[in-house]
Amino acid sequence: MIDERFAYDNLEEFQRVTQELNTYKDIDAILDKILLEARNMARADAGSIFLLEDKGLRFRYVQNDTLFNNNKGIVELYSDLIVPIDTNSIVGYTAATGKGVAIDDAYSIPKNQPYRFNPEFDEQSGYHTRSVLTIPLQTLEARTVGIMELINAKDLKGNYIPFDRTTRIFIPLFANHAALAIERGIMNRELILRMMRMAELRDPTETGPHVQRVGAYCAEIFQQLAGKRGIDPQKIRRTKDLIRLASMLHDVGKIGIHDNILKKPDKLTSREFDTMKWHPVHGARLFANTTSDLDVMSRDISLHHHEKWDGSGYPGKIDNLWADMPGTGHQLKEKEIPLPARITALADVFDALASRRSYKKAWSEDRILTTISRESGRHFDPEVVSAFLDIQDIIAAIQKRYKD
Repeated sequence: MIDERFAYDNLEEFQRVTQELNTYKDIDAILDKILLEARNMARADAGSIFLLEDKGLRFRYVQNDTLFNNNKGIVELYSDLIVPIDTNSIVGYTAATGKGVAIDDAYSIPKNQPYRFNPEFDEQSGYHTRSVLTIPLQTLEARTVGIMELINAKDLKGNYIPFDRTTRIFIPLFANHAALAIERGIMNRELILRMMRMAELRDPTETGPHVQRVGAYCAEIFQQLAGKRGIDPQKIRRTKDLIRLASMLHDVGKIGIHDNILKKPDKLTSREFDTMKWHPVHGARLFANTTSDLDVMSRDISLHHHEKWDGSGYPGKIDNLWADMPGTGHQLKEKEIPLPARITALADVFDALASRRSYKKAWSEDRILTTISRESGRHFDPEVVSAFLDIQDIIAAIQKRYKD
């Protein structure tokens, strides 16, 4: 029998979360929000989301209150795992059949069921999976975009219990709305990548993996920095949502620079470099007519990601983006530079140094970290450098996920 009070509370929560989901733009922020809220409604200790791709189910998001209370959880987010769409695994079965599965004890699945529980994660981590609920994430056209798996329902005392009937009714209802948000998030990310593929036609260094790495670096650096500052978790999620996408567009203004300069294999002359310094302005002009917070942040990052903490960067203060000589002569420094741009400055330089190019080899990790530490307080915001150095395990996981 359904607990009417719990059902009513879940309905109110369902309406609130559905409205909030519509405010998120990037796929990672959307997955984080979906999984967090589904777990709250189901009182689940852990969960993960897999998205449907040509090759199978790609692991995309994970949360675990018992295991992930530090950077380890974020490192896990960048794991590159694909599960076959077949009836052998629990999530594979749900993807293949479109049917949700509720299991009271993962280690006691009846032998007449086609799927089996894989204990590998439990054995490696020391975790104990008991109850499992898998739900297909389906659009209004009944097209499956992914699978959500919730693990270990808990009672009010924190004991693991089976997922109750109320949860089995409300979570699939929530999943249908979540699927629409996921579709939108995937589309937004793809639009950004298409814009960058246009830029890549002009500048071969602006590759899809490069901008995805920069976006991920910026999101995680911001989270580390914001956590140290004690910023509200909800505000952190919203800003991460924006900075991941906006920072991917940091060099889109290079489409306004001639090929003779962009593709020159040798060092630029001082005159050519002066021309190159216009690319932040070209990029900012694309977002001049701002219609959203994402536009504002994209403009700020594009315009200011080559500023330096000590005031020696470019282009400096801009009064009129459309003027022939837009600079005022006032060099921006320190906190005059928007924080998202200060974060992107470090992320972009780090990835450039860590990446192999036609004109250089990738630098070693020690050499890069020594250089960035030395530039703290000169090129880079010291607080941003500190946050970056704190999450080197996450940085390495991002590099592994988005390889060239």
